[in-house]
Amino acid sequence: MASKAAWQLRAVTCIDLTTLAGDDTATNVRRLCYKALHPIRPELLKTMDMASAGVTTAAVCVYPNRVADCWKSMENFHAKIPIASVATGFPTGQTPLETRLEEIRRAVQDGASEVDIVINRTLALGGDWKGVYDEVQHMRKACGEAHMKTILATGELGSLVNVYKASMVCMMAGADFIKTSTGKEGVNATFPVALVMVRAIRDYYERTRHKVGFKPAGGIRTAKDACTWLMLMKEELGDDWTQPQLFRIGASALLGDIERQLYHFVTGRYPASYQIPLA
Repeated sequence: MASKAAWQLRAVTCIDLTTLAGDDTATNVRRLCYKALHPIRPELLKTMDMASAGVTTAAVCVYPNRVADCWKSMENFHAKIPIASVATGFPTGQTPLETRLEEIRRAVQDGASEVDIVINRTLALGGDWKGVYDEVQHMRKACGEAHMKTILATGELGSLVNVYKASMVCMMAGADFIKTSTGKEGVNATFPVALVMVRAIRDYYERTRHKVGFKPAGGIRTAKDACTWLMLMKEELGDDWTQPQLFRIGASALLGDIERQLYHFVTGRYPASYQIPLA
């Protein structure tokens, strides 16, 4: 049980805590930032002898218009974790290239240190891989020093062959991470697709000795799911890919279930909803 709890805590540190809703406001973004900075109740961490470990989520992830709200919230809390912004016409990418690039630049200017971009599925489905490469390379340049996570939207790529090709092309173009999905497709993070992407990362590393991260997103809601994803990374890529520098989970509801499971580990019972109100 202790090792299970340890992996659940590891999962917490790999979460990009996300809100991507049409009704996002400065208030709920502030709440998101607070929860990211304090993901697990202090008394639970104290009981597990983790009170001084500085457990936070890996980042918060929001729309570009909410990046400034995140930055302000972090300043008010006198703390900071990375701010990630989706961009480039998320989730469809169906806007002109210059508009997508400007969206990246604005997000970085407002304080985003990570940018989750979406690839042009039209180009990918048409087999124009040079076009995909060129666009992602332009996006890499627009990100500047910000980390770039490239969303493949695998549920819309049509085949596992296209998933592999898109993974390799995006890594060659400068992606720091490749990411399964926007969370808005009909099919999001699945293990068959993940295995193709993870093995593309391994192939790329064997050829270049350059490590690229992996981020599944969409439909990951339970602590059991999170630990399964971590085991996939450990078995296929090694321990380095179980750390937030190379592995992230895009999720909004997942953290609540992990906190619930840790509460059970510490107390032997599950909490009532009012006992973990920010989950």
